[in-house]
Amino acid sequence: MAGVDGTYDCVVKSPLGDQKMTLTVKSDGGTFTGDVTGAMGGMAVNGTVDGDTIAWKQSVSVPMPMTLDCEGTIEGDTLVGSVGAGAFGSFPMSGTRTA
Repeated sequence: MAGVDGTYDCVVKSPLGDQKMTLTVKSDGGTFTGDVTGAMGGMAVNGTVDGDTIAWKQSVSVPMPMTLDCEGTIEGDTLVGSVGAGAFGSFPMSGTRTA
């Protein structure tokens, strides 16, 4: 499962414009721990690992409090996925593993 481990520079294409974040992943079997940092600050996250796919939830307070459902598939150094924002829909996410 270590194939998903690393730090990724990510962009979420949201209605509020491109939201940049850095995601750090450290897997342990079928789970992972890490953190997400961006313009709005940072937070610890934990989620699941299924092959090359990771999934996690994270809470945001801007523009309003909500929980985001995030999922991404990692192929090589590329992460492609989506961020679900409840009634606001789902937005594409992409990222690249950093050195």
